[in-house]
Amino acid sequence: MHRNKLLGLSAALLLGTAPVALAQELIIYHGWSTPAEVAALTSLREALAGEGISWKDLAIPHNSGVNVSLVNMVTGGNPPNAFVESNPGVYRDLAARGLSLDLTELYTSTDIAENLAPIVRELSQVDGKFVKVPVALHLDGMVYYNKDVAEKAGVDPAAWTSVDDMLADFDKVRAAGFVPAAVGSQAFQVGYLTHAMTAAIAGADIYNRIYAPEPDVTALDTPEFARVIEVVREFSKEAGPETQNRPWNETTNTVITGQALMHIMGDWMKGEWKAAGKEPGVDFGCLPIPGAKAIPVTSDAFGLLGGQSEEATAAELTFAATALDPVVSGTFAMHKGATPARLDAPAELLDACNQVVVDLLQVPNGTVQNPFNVVDSDWNQALWNTMFSFWSDPNQTAEDVIESLKDEHDAIFG
Repeated sequence: MHRNKLLGLSAALLLGTAPVALAQELIIYHGWSTPAEVAALTSLREALAGEGISWKDLAIPHNSGVNVSLVNMVTGGNPPNAFVESNPGVYRDLAARGLSLDLTELYTSTDIAENLAPIVRELSQVDGKFVKVPVALHLDGMVYYNKDVAEKAGVDPAAWTSVDDMLADFDKVRAAGFVPAAVGSQAFQVGYLTHAMTAAIAGADIYNRIYAPEPDVTALDTPEFARVIEVVREFSKEAGPETQNRPWNETTNTVITGQALMHIMGDWMKGEWKAAGKEPGVDFGCLPIPGAKAIPVTSDAFGLLGGQSEEATAAELTFAATALDPVVSGTFAMHKGATPARLDAPAELLDACNQVVVDLLQVPNGTVQNPFNVVDSDWNQALWNTMFSFWSDPNQTAEDVIESLKDEHDAIFG
């Protein structure tokens, strides 16, 4: 990987040190555990091994129910070197402690920054500095559907032009003996469905008013947001007892195995399809929420701990340069079911669903940031909890949701 070695050398030169010659161990903290996620991590681990970096795993699966604060780990004396994190507040907390590693010079002195998708460049910065290592680009509001189920049910998801078109086919799918929409009754999955539908139905302006550092509470009163809540209700009707606390990947598996027509989730679903030996365009189709005005973008990214020894910092910079090598970026994304963060990843590592994503990224004002990158964590949790309460209680109305969110807003923002 000659190109990668050059980037590693560049990283070391920024520190005024020699390249990493002996194996340097880095502690890697993440929450990935599905087969596709593990395959992606393994590809990165192998690439790093070729650069003299030893990987020590510190993994707490995101569906385990365990929540470990990164800042507590750092202040407690057991910090990781690299960590999967989107919340800009975490990076600000680390910066205040002199523990944020600024990657701006590395990215701008090489070809990294110029070859990142524009929204990935935006998502990789906090307060004007590159501090994240993007390893995968995902669109949150995607429909993945089983082509065999669609044929047997006599429906064509590719022909849907609106959410109403999609919902209108649900009865036909049920009549054919299939679940129209796979769902998992978890606050996380309901929260993702809500923000994806908010972007798709209400559009970027209303989305950015609700999912904002300081939310505009008047956006909750718009008819567009009321429609979002009504659509979420339609999906909640698919939540039988078997869906209670069902993880997203198990929910996706009901589509893969032909029990359900489709699942709306981030396009990381593709990793599960590929791990099951399925091919895009053959066994499954992928499309945005029909008629979507905008789609939220997630950039899976690692942060790196600053304030370390010269040797550890050099290894961390080599981690960044290696992860953002075009081939490594493309390989990681291929395994995870993502689109590469780098636009110049080799074309042979892309598939039909990647092309759908690339085309959507070109739509003017067609993308918005995933809430984790912009909103107050308490507000995001309030949105999740309120919508999950609505999901779980068929007697609640859209008006109940809006009033509850207004109360939450007053409690959080005064």
